[in-house]
Amino acid sequence: MPISGSPKKLAYDIAGGFFSLSPPTLRQYTLADLKTIMLNLAVVARELRQEQTLQDDVMAVKAKNMKLSRLTQAEVVVRAFCKKQRLPL
Repeated sequence: MPISGSPKKLAYDIAGGFFSLSPPTLRQYTLADLKTIMLNLAVVARELRQEQTLQDDVMAVKAKNMKLSRLTQAEVVVRAFCKKQRLPL
């Protein structure tokens, strides 16, 4: 099943905590879709790292780090799924 909507929007939803990836949700995607998801997760993570936050603004730093953490965890889940399914990522 192809990705519904924009893959970049999906990555932003994952970063915001509105959507999470798990092995049952990944089964519906093809290998090309998984590669597209991984690419967009990396793009959004790069964009988040480029954002400048003041060191005094603890809540903004915490929010940024939480978004990066969600993206990293999603990448780990996709890589583990592909490894278990023996899909070359």
